Amino acid sequence: MTTSAIEMEIPLGQAVRITQVSLHVDLTDGRTITAPLAWYPRLLHATPGERGMWRFIGGGRGIHWEALDEDISVEGLLAGRASGESQTSFKKWLTSRSGSRG
Repeated sequence: MTTSAIEMEIPLGQAVRITQVSLHVDLTDGRTITAPLAWYPRLLHATPGERGMWRFIGGGRGIHWEALDEDISVEGLLAGRASGESQTSFKKWLTSRSGSRG
């Protein structure tokens, strides 16, 4: 049996918009990818100001939020992958945020 891998060029991100419930990423090929914030608990629990402090990394291959220690790849968005962070790690992060605000 012969198999062949289809090689695809992954488009780059060129704009990001975040609402209360979703992440929207405009791509260089004209598409817009939308994912629920529930897939990314750190974004879901962030303030609107924190959500707005993002930057592209890898020339548009990913999005980084310094204050949230969050990175999301365009490839992952296209594949429909939610955050792979463990509940233990997320709870530790959430607890550290509560402590820093109190």
